Amino acid sequence: MVFYYRQYPVGARYQIINLSSITMKIHYFVKSLLVVIVLAVASPSMATSRHEPVTENREAEATLLKNRLEEIKALDKRQLSAIEKKALRGEVRAIKKELAAMSGGVYLSIGAIILIILLLILLL
Repeated sequence: MVFYYRQYPVGARYQIINLSSITMKIHYFVKSLLVVIVLAVASPSMATSRHEPVTENREAEATLLKNRLEEIKALDKRQLSAIEKKALRGEVRAIKKELAAMSGGVYLSIGAIILIILLLILLL
């Protein structure tokens, strides 16, 4: 351990400061700061940056996409070849992504959720 002696301005008394504990506090602070930065710059959320109001056109498009999903579910997939099944799966995924993007909503990254939980624990 490294000690540093500092003299008080009033008299000959000395204050012993443990430098290793100070450096450990600095290391702890830097590590905590790095974790916060990593969580803050976590992967971008899936929320779209568009702030368009929901219009009838978008609602009609969503209805068409939902109808197409129902048609795909109603298909007899036993008669389809492997390539056609794969194309249908890709189409279903694309439709679901498009519907999720239309719905708007707020998406939080895992890092943001962890940060919120830690703040709640510390504050409460």
